[in-house]
Amino acid sequence: MLFFTFYTMNKKEEIISAFDPNSPGINNTLFGLPFDQNTSDLIVIPVPWEVTVSYNSGTANAPKAIFEASKQVDLCLKNIENAWQMGIHMLPIDEKLIRENEKYRNLAEKYITWLESGEEEWISDDLKVIPKAVDEISQKLQIYIKSQAVKLHNQGKMVALLGGDHSTPLGLIKAMGQLHQSFGILQIDAHADLRKAYENFNYSHASIMYNALQSEHVSKLVQVGVRDYCDEEIEFINEAKDRVKTFFDEDIKFSLYTGATWDNICDEIVSQLPELVYISFDIDGLDPKLCPNTGTPVPGGLQFQEAIYLIQKIVIAGKKIISFDLNEVSPGEHEWDANVGARLLYQLSCLMGVSQGKLNFTL
Repeated sequence: MLFFTFYTMNKKEEIISAFDPNSPGINNTLFGLPFDQNTSDLIVIPVPWEVTVSYNSGTANAPKAIFEASKQVDLCLKNIENAWQMGIHMLPIDEKLIRENEKYRNLAEKYITWLESGEEEWISDDLKVIPKAVDEISQKLQIYIKSQAVKLHNQGKMVALLGGDHSTPLGLIKAMGQLHQSFGILQIDAHADLRKAYENFNYSHASIMYNALQSEHVSKLVQVGVRDYCDEEIEFINEAKDRVKTFFDEDIKFSLYTGATWDNICDEIVSQLPELVYISFDIDGLDPKLCPNTGTPVPGGLQFQEAIYLIQKIVIAGKKIISFDLNEVSPGEHEWDANVGARLLYQLSCLMGVSQGKLNFTL
């Protein structure tokens, strides 16, 4: 093992010396970087999955679209010297996941169509079994992702996840629960995602934070940008007391309109987080002009640099980002959503690297 580590370090130094970050990147690698799985510090798990989406589809195409758009991302970050040298690698997209997503998405659509028909007084036998079948495949997906994440962590890698819809990171969150006794989640999102189940699917994208909070290892959930929610979710937030803190978008805007600064608000958000932080970033937490094709766009939200500034403040405060996910990017017919997603993925990756001592941040 020591020999392998020494060999990998030497190989990485050679790769860094030979690569010009100012030139066009390498084809068929994430961000055009010259690293593979062995020489990268951060490994991204792609999850092309959107079985339970309830409005617009397309998020299953995000890993491929963001991977392709990433070669257009310039690698220089003003506050992180030689950020690219950390190494970021995305695992190959699993074709089996694509096939299973299509199969179970078709089943879920059939069931959702029946629900929306309002004809609940009758249900055929083939419809009855769909929620259970979808829950079972969702559990298998969680096991797959958890095992991948733990394995990579044990190899000394940082791990992140690229969805897919927002149901996808539950396996990664469970992996963090196995690896860490206690941690908090920062959720950037237009939606609270605290429904016990949605459309009778226990592992719906609308239930991700409800499911995450079933883990005793998640000590705190801090939500930012929420602006679409139901009575059930408000009741959950109120009953959770100190375990859930929600910074509603309307309250953020009111504070800004009445004289507060984004810096002040970020300090308040960061103060709610424990020392270990998992970031769950639903791209619809941003202003929908930045993600118009996302599954359920909602007016309002954060600007791109506001989101990055918040994550920078987490790093500056000395908190450790243990992992993150980026979800709900839907490429649409053009590359805009994927371009925004790729840049967000790069920033999240590098800032996690700073928080874990892989890179240096300067003000």
